[in-house]
Amino acid sequence: MGTGEGADYIPALSEVDPCRYGIAVETLDGCSCSVGDAGKCFSIQSISKVFSLAMVIRRMGDRIWEAVGREPSGNPFNSLVQLEYERSVPRNPFINAGALVVTDRLVSLYDQPKNAIQDFVRELCGNNDIHYDRTIARSEREHAERNLALCHLMKSFGNIENDVEAVIDVYCHQCALSMNCHDLSRAFLFLADRGLNPYTREQVLTTSQAKRLGALMLTCGFYDESGDFAFRAGLPGKSGVGGGVAAYIPGRLAITV
Repeated sequence: MGTGEGADYIPALSEVDPCRYGIAVETLDGCSCSVGDAGKCFSIQSISKVFSLAMVIRRMGDRIWEAVGREPSGNPFNSLVQLEYERSVPRNPFINAGALVVTDRLVSLYDQPKNAIQDFVRELCGNNDIHYDRTIARSEREHAERNLALCHLMKSFGNIENDVEAVIDVYCHQCALSMNCHDLSRAFLFLADRGLNPYTREQVLTTSQAKRLGALMLTCGFYDESGDFAFRAGLPGKSGVGGGVAAYIPGRLAITV
C-alpha cells in the first residue's frame, strides 16, 4: 500500500481518495460478499471498454476485426508511434486507439450511443441506478488531446467512420460510468456464464464470442502489464485508471477490487 499515483492527466481523477479500498465477489449461484469500500461508486474508466466491445461484437460479429487487431501491444495504452507504424489498425480493442475504433462503430450502430451503453450496463448488473459522472466526463473531454490525436490519425487512414468530436464525446462518457464493486462484479457475470445474463436470462453473446472476449481480456486487458497479471492472477480481467480492476472465473464468479 502507499505506492503508485492517481491519474492526474484527468484532473477530476486526481481528487479521488487514494485510500479507498474495497472488494466484492458475486457468484453465479447468487452468493455475494464484500469488504471495505465495495459500496462506494468510482469511475470505471477503461473497464468500460469490455462493455462497448461486447455491444459491437453482438451487432457486427467478426467484422469488427477488420478494423482492430487481437494482439497484445507491449506499448503504453495511448501510444501514437505504434498506431502510425501499423497504418492506423490498432493492435487490440483495449488500448485507447482500439477502444476509439470500437466506440466509433457504436456511434454508427446506435442512434443514441451514450444511452445505449448506459442501458446495456444497467441490464447486465440488474441496477437501473447506473449513471455517468458528468464532472469526470467533462474533465476527460477538456483534456482529451492525446485521444483526439489518435482519432484524427485513424480518421486520416479511413478507420474512423464518424465525426471525431462525436466519437470522443461518447468515449469520455463511457469511461465516466460510475459504479461500485458489487455492480461491476454483477456486470461481469455474463462472461463467467458463457455470455448469458444471469438476471434477465438473455444470451448477450454466444458462448464462442464470450470465450474469445475473455481471451482478449487475459492477453490484453492490462496493457503492457497483461503478461505479468496473467502470470500472477491467471484471470481474464480489465483495469481502469479510476482505480478499479474487474475479473472473473469462468463458470464460478466475478470479482472487482
